[in-house]
Amino acid sequence: MAARLGPRRQHLPLLKRRGVLLLKLTAVTLAVLLFCEFLVYYLVIFRCNWPEVKPPTDSDGGQGTPEPVLRAMFLADTHLLGALRGHWLDKLRREWQMERAFQTALWLLQPEVAFILGDVFDEGKWSSPQAWADDVARFRRMFRHPPHVQLRAVAGNHDISFHYEMNTYKIKRFERVFNPERLFSWKGINFVMVNSMALEGDGCTICSGEEAELLEISHRLNCSREERRPRGCADGQRLPASAPVLLQHFPLYRRSDTNCSGEDAAPPNEKDIPFRERYDVLSREASQKLLWWFRPRLVLSGHTHSACEVLHGASVLEVSVPSFSWRNRNNPSFIMGSLTPTEYALTKCYLPCEDTVLITYCVAVGTLVLLTLLHVGLLTSPLRFGWNLLRKFKTT
Repeated sequence: MAARLGPRRQHLPLLKRRGVLLLKLTAVTLAVLLFCEFLVYYLVIFRCNWPEVKPPTDSDGGQGTPEPVLRAMFLADTHLLGALRGHWLDKLRREWQMERAFQTALWLLQPEVAFILGDVFDEGKWSSPQAWADDVARFRRMFRHPPHVQLRAVAGNHDISFHYEMNTYKIKRFERVFNPERLFSWKGINFVMVNSMALEGDGCTICSGEEAELLEISHRLNCSREERRPRGCADGQRLPASAPVLLQHFPLYRRSDTNCSGEDAAPPNEKDIPFRERYDVLSREASQKLLWWFRPRLVLSGHTHSACEVLHGASVLEVSVPSFSWRNRNNPSFIMGSLTPTEYALTKCYLPCEDTVLITYCVAVGTLVLLTLLHVGLLTSPLRFGWNLLRKFKTT
């Protein structure tokens, strides 16, 4: 009987050691997954804070009555991959990153409205009705939000195509998902959302309709700015009197990103490449029209996937918002805006860098390999190696 139990007793320590190794490997794996796929978003976004808005001044130069502040998120170029392009692993990895980033930002920062500045989808310009429905379903899951948070989006060239392939069907399809209103007013703040691809200036039916709608909005805004009702202004409901915030996909015309700076600006080898009108940026003519029609106090745009700040004229700031996706840049970000009818303040909130996550995974894999080698005896532990050296030194 003792002879039979002997081998079993010899195997017990080996089984125990294997169990301990498996437990260690499992613990390290779960800890790394938890950190890289969940906790890292909280740790990074927790450092972001809403900017403070200067209080208004009264006629005596002192502080006036505080105005209501609207907290708005601005992100751009999510580029949800469709059925034709992109590996399934690429789609899974980058969409999980955007979902966790957006949901974490909603929970920690609690914005009241989120704007996406175009190129919501990557293949909207050619996707079939079924592929479009699948992409929309994934978008609604990723960017789900509570009822008190509004989500608005302007169309990008990947959503409805560039001007030469754009048509009414694609525009209506996009607008059925996102509110088609060009004018959005909340807490005394006016937002004008522009279809950049319809500002070609060639007189096409879609372009003419877009310009007519923008002119009507411009007229209403200008009438609302006047204390006395000027001629030609209807007696309907007045809009807030504040200068609007212009939201669009294409940036206003600029020659290049040469003067853009910051860690998320365009790479040095791309900064000096001239921009093409109606493809990289709006044309000079369309840009001037928007500035003349709306006299905006702030412009936000996307499309370039990189950050830039440009001053148009003496006072109109344009902020190009970088891409929100790891697929387009290693260090995505979004803009946090605190806005009142008369003032605004902006700050940038960076998301986790993809390199940080990849390096963490590489270190974890190295740790797992090291633990395995130590267990099977192919590598001596540092403590045991040091102890053996010390014993050898004493005996000599």
